[in-house]
Amino acid sequence: MPPIDAIAIDLDGTLLGPDGRVSQPNIDAVARARDAGVAVLICTGRGLAESRHALAAIEQLDPVVVAGGSIVADPSTAATLHRATIEADLVRAATDIFHAERAPALVLKDPHGLDYDYLVLEGSDRHPLDPITRWWFDEHNLRVRTAEHAHHDEHPEHTVRVGMCAVGQVSARAAEAVTRALGDAVVMHDFAAVHPQHHAAEIVHILELFSPHATKWGGITWICQQRNLDPARVAAIGDEINDLTMIEAAGLSVAMGNAKLRIKQAAQYHTATNADHGVAQAINNILTGVWTPRSAPASSLP
Repeated sequence: MPPIDAIAIDLDGTLLGPDGRVSQPNIDAVARARDAGVAVLICTGRGLAESRHALAAIEQLDPVVVAGGSIVADPSTAATLHRATIEADLVRAATDIFHAERAPALVLKDPHGLDYDYLVLEGSDRHPLDPITRWWFDEHNLRVRTAEHAHHDEHPEHTVRVGMCAVGQVSARAAEAVTRALGDAVVMHDFAAVHPQHHAAEIVHILELFSPHATKWGGITWICQQRNLDPARVAAIGDEINDLTMIEAAGLSVAMGNAKLRIKQAAQYHTATNADHGVAQAINNILTGVWTPRSAPASSLP
């Protein structure tokens, strides 16, 4: 029997190659994991609608942790099974900070029961979307509404994330302002945005704010509770800073070859890059027993 019961796999920089697709070796490895009785749990910063092509490629049926851990969804029905929303006053405060940087606020919604995915808060000055955000919305056929300010939001109870997209120096300034104003009231991630392969302009960053209760490991833990799975028998594979909670807490953790240094330092094992089918290599090592879990979950180790 495999040494684990479930594998949590990130998308961008992990399951997805540099071309934004799931390679055949990764598809085959995911199928082998399922054939061995291992649940495959996709855990991504993307919303469900932004993940559909990847989920279709691996024929995903198990619940998925999306929007950075703020939503657990059924990929077959698109129903939300669990969510962690961010408070309206925090969204308003963050939106004011983003508008001060002349960037619109990108408010991600739990779309279950709504007819849109994003609410773009443009501000009184109608701050324009950057080209990368426009490309992302078009690429994934996302349903987008616009308004000026957060108090115009008709469904604040559906907000799971608020963010902005801008060049690195602008997002860094906004991140400093968020830290001063909101501190530990939010979880904040700042990283380079996914962009078209032909894009050669200055690197654009995504700054994202969540409820402190919204983490990838939180979503995984919820699934484990529903399925009576032992978190010590969950493996996690990732590359980016928003994967840290699951890399630190999973019973078996794997950093991609292209992972950030902090992820590599926290992980038990390292695999190949996403350009070299690192997920397939990791799954093979797990299924054959070459890699084994910690004796206890990382969160309980001294």
